[in-house]
Amino acid sequence: MLDGPSIVAALEECGVTHVVWLPDSELGTWDAALSAAKGLQLMRVCREGEAFAIAAGLTLGGKKPVVMIQCTGLFEAGDALRNVVHDMKLPIFFIVGVRSYFLHQEGKTRDSCPVFTEPILQAWQIPYVLFKPMQTAQDLAREYRYYLSEKTTRAVLIAE
Repeated sequence: MLDGPSIVAALEECGVTHVVWLPDSELGTWDAALSAAKGLQLMRVCREGEAFAIAAGLTLGGKKPVVMIQCTGLFEAGDALRNVVHDMKLPIFFIVGVRSYFLHQEGKTRDSCPVFTEPILQAWQIPYVLFKPMQTAQDLAREYRYYLSEKTTRAVLIAE
């Protein structure tokens, strides 16, 4: 299970220095734990595109940021993400909450967020993994370590 305290512990264990985010939906439930974390600096942004720009600056400054946003924010951040990853060639690790994922699979929502999230990442040539409820914070830590070893952008999608 992914909850705030276990996410904080995993990120701290991996040496993450900053969480750049706009809390929303399921990821928003991690707010209290992230806010109380001693080993992470929490940076709240107004727009998701801003999150990728700040993460780029932190990366250039030798820090280890993680971006956390929701799927609709991923759509909004497209140009910033494209510029950071493909033009500047900076590796960024980010977590995206995919709102209505399970309801969409059951045909119980008209929310288009789950329809477009994966195809957009594929179009932008961003490697990603989809986490479902059985995934743990240690799985997230494993993905982060893989990102560090490969020095390439990587996204973790959290099915909500």
